[in-house]
Amino acid sequence: MRKVAILGVGHTPFTFLAEKTAVELFSEASMEAINQSNLKVSDIQAMFVGNVLGDFSEGQGMIQSYAADEIGAKNIPASRFEGACASGTMAIRDAFMWVTSGFYDIVIAGGVDTVSKMGTPLATRTFAMFTDAHYEYPSGLTFPGAFAMLAHLYSAKYSITLSRLKQQMAMVSVQSHKYGNYNHLGQLHKVITIDDVLNSGMVTSPLQLNDCCPFSDGAAAMILASEEIAKRLTDKPVYITGLGQASSGRFSAQKEYLPRLYARDVSVRQAYAMAGITPKDVDLCELHDCFSIASIIAAESLGFAEFGHGGELWEKGEADIKGRIPINMSGGLKSKGHPLGATGAAQAIDIVKQMRELVEQERQVEDVKVGLTDTLGGDGIICNLVLQRGW
Repeated sequence: MRKVAILGVGHTPFTFLAEKTAVELFSEASMEAINQSNLKVSDIQAMFVGNVLGDFSEGQGMIQSYAADEIGAKNIPASRFEGACASGTMAIRDAFMWVTSGFYDIVIAGGVDTVSKMGTPLATRTFAMFTDAHYEYPSGLTFPGAFAMLAHLYSAKYSITLSRLKQQMAMVSVQSHKYGNYNHLGQLHKVITIDDVLNSGMVTSPLQLNDCCPFSDGAAAMILASEEIAKRLTDKPVYITGLGQASSGRFSAQKEYLPRLYARDVSVRQAYAMAGITPKDVDLCELHDCFSIASIIAAESLGFAEFGHGGELWEKGEADIKGRIPINMSGGLKSKGHPLGATGAAQAIDIVKQMRELVEQERQVEDVKVGLTDTLGGDGIICNLVLQRGW
């Protein structure tokens, strides 16, 4: 296996109601990544694109083919990946495999979606397709409802009062908005307080509006290349050193493990083992905070806190910028935004920028050498990446 490096990266603003199409957005992110890498379009050998809802939001399938043609990468193989919100990370993972195997030397990978164009009713309905369509959705289950039930289960399983858990969840959202406010590529630029969270509209108990991430439009892309090529093109390569991916069935089939998502335990162990690290080695994490309770649950399985104690990371400031394990300095899905197919790629890109000290000073973590991404798709496709600084 060859070492695989991330060269240039591209990231459109995450917005509400983007004027551009998904093909245009991904092309924009791709060209930014190519130009940063000091490459020509003709150097790109393949394209890997995470896209979830293009068929519904724009009536457009096969966007990967049109995006490749749009940037002038004529006739290259272009593949689309769908794993709900984990699609972008899955695209990067597969792109890594093609490069590390030696089949390709330079590829582009990332994702795009234009979710907010559908409006809330259709977006909510299409999101619900990633629960079980035959047994869960007909009973009324949507993802806010699913994570609300996980919050209740978490409270009962670990004997944490719901009022304290809601305070912890509010702290998660407050921190995400604190740093998302500085992210010029993010969607929500608004500082909020714990009271703002607890007084926001009820979505489904105990989740309130400020516990939930927004619908978003946007794209993110990166160039992956072999170590040999990376050394010629950049003095700041970021290597992907660990990968993990695991799947699970519908929530009802996971009842023995909930609120813990066991697929995450499997996936992150794969990534840590491949990279030869432990959770203590991670300097920065971008994790999947579609809902505030999701951050607490994820932090535990990633090894940053004992089960039942994840919320204490935010209570004690350990997840903050100068804490033991800074989490979601991008603003996370909650503030930065969540354009499904682009989300996982955007997580990795923010860590790359942190390593290269290219983010806004107010959210720059000091001396990031090892980063971890964690992306959750639907009921339980988990994909993790370990990134390590190469200089």
